[in-house]
Amino acid sequence: MSKNKIIYFTAFFLLFSYFTFAILSVKDDSLTFDELSHLPAGYSYLTKRDYRLNPEHPPLIKDLAAFPLLFLKNINFPKNHPSWTEGVNNQWWFGNQFLFKSGNDADKIIFLGRIPMILLSVLLGILIFKFSKEYFNEYVALLVLFFFSFSPNFIAHGRLVTTDIGVTFGILLYIYSLIKFLNEPNLKRTILLSISLSLALLIKFSTILLLPFTFFVWLFYLNLNNKFSFKDILFYLKRFIFAAFLVILIISTFYYFHIQNYPKEKQISDTSLILESSPYKSLRNLTLFFANHSISRPIAQYILGLVMATQRTAFGNTVYYLGKIKSGGFKSYFPVVYLLKEPLSFHILTISLIFYFLFKILRNKKFNLKDIKNFLNTHFVELSLIIFILIYWFTSLMGNLNIGVRHIIPTFPLIYILISLMVFNLFKEIKDSKYRKLIITFFSVLIIWYVFSSIFTFPYYLSYFNELGGGVFGGYRYVVDSNYDWGQDLKRLKNWLENSSEARKIDKFYIDYFGGADLNYYFGEKAIPWDGKKPKEEFPRGNYLIVCANSLQGGRGIPVKGFDLPTGYYRWLDKEKLIKRVGTTLFVYYIP
Repeated sequence: MSKNKIIYFTAFFLLFSYFTFAILSVKDDSLTFDELSHLPAGYSYLTKRDYRLNPEHPPLIKDLAAFPLLFLKNINFPKNHPSWTEGVNNQWWFGNQFLFKSGNDADKIIFLGRIPMILLSVLLGILIFKFSKEYFNEYVALLVLFFFSFSPNFIAHGRLVTTDIGVTFGILLYIYSLIKFLNEPNLKRTILLSISLSLALLIKFSTILLLPFTFFVWLFYLNLNNKFSFKDILFYLKRFIFAAFLVILIISTFYYFHIQNYPKEKQISDTSLILESSPYKSLRNLTLFFANHSISRPIAQYILGLVMATQRTAFGNTVYYLGKIKSGGFKSYFPVVYLLKEPLSFHILTISLIFYFLFKILRNKKFNLKDIKNFLNTHFVELSLIIFILIYWFTSLMGNLNIGVRHIIPTFPLIYILISLMVFNLFKEIKDSKYRKLIITFFSVLIIWYVFSSIFTFPYYLSYFNELGGGVFGGYRYVVDSNYDWGQDLKRLKNWLENSSEARKIDKFYIDYFGGADLNYYFGEKAIPWDGKKPKEEFPRGNYLIVCANSLQGGRGIPVKGFDLPTGYYRWLDKEKLIKRVGTTLFVYYIP
């Protein structure tokens, strides 16, 4: 077998492994929290061309997820229900009504909606491989693809109807297109740049960060290639302006499709109510101005979503973190969840490589400004990746929305590329070293460890934590929400109640559940919702209480100064006997 065939066969095997783990592990996961709004909203866009639901996220990923549903017969759309006809952005109410209360097969709809997400994840893997192979070599590309394919975090979120994997694809595609454009700024590259940026902006509003990223990368490119003349700057500016015009045209056209049947009067009233208390008064007024004019209504809807997303990032929400609970964000949140949620073997590899190359650089004291410039010019792709990582991490750290490692996952492939390139360069340097066998053994152990970290997580990828974080069953002690408990174990609870001899005797139970699935749909009157904030004395003794990890830790957390919401309401369960954990997230108690 030729070298190329071996390379592509290995790449196929890695992607097939990813697909297999993703598809097999998701079949028993119940609807997670954000999927409750995304999937029904996407179906409403495609069938009604009405964008009244979930405007805080662009439509492209939701459209993709809902596309297979168009081939299902007899889906009931609750067009006369108040969640659709009344109020403003009743996305959660409508999602529950559409999936669980309209006679639809919820599990079938949810599974079909997840298939395009898994396929998009595979496409992301192909893009990662192509990017790495084209700018570096096939060995780097295979190692990057390996890190992606066995990543518990990518497997976890690549199966769900959310924007996280889509935005990762959009960002990497744009970086690929931007580097191509800077090196060859012709009409074809300008158009491709516009298309890739449009796709990214239509997936998630955080991709607005690609604009300052483009500016910084462009400045570095001009400086490193001695193209800072007025003529060169004007040359690129003309093409950037043309690209911006195409982006606005593409986004407007795409949004126009989605608002065709969204009444103008309702769009204006919805926008006014949603942004009524917005601190960004000028943006609110601009959005309303655009909404009042037919030709600019699509852009008005886009700006509305951008303002909503910006506000949420700025103000955040209630978060449990390292035993504490707070409204807003913690500055150390993302570094800590990255440390705990990425495989420990990858961290050890990263730290080892950084120390090795730092030692090598510091040992060589004979470098000057010209050498640095030449080095950066030779490694412009790596420089571009680092610039984006710094911008994305900086804005994440400055924001207050601390709900999951998934929000920084777009930087993971870029980190994988940089680490894989360092591995390749290391192996080139130690070709004749007496430590070669030792280094190869060390690297092999880390690679095997990385694989087993993924395999042994199956099927609980959403709850993955590395050894520092207590593993799959212990990570909830540090952080929850989409890092650990997003409501994915409700179907597993149903299976336990129906098939376990110890559980068949349970004729009713109380449950405090956080997630997208519907209790009544799966359990009928057997499940009684329980509000954990009630005094423990009100709980009827002699019954089972099931509490999800998210609610449990929220009711145990120690409030930070200034937090004035109820706390400590679940500490009484510390003295009660835990009789069962269903999946990773549902804690079953019997209260005698």
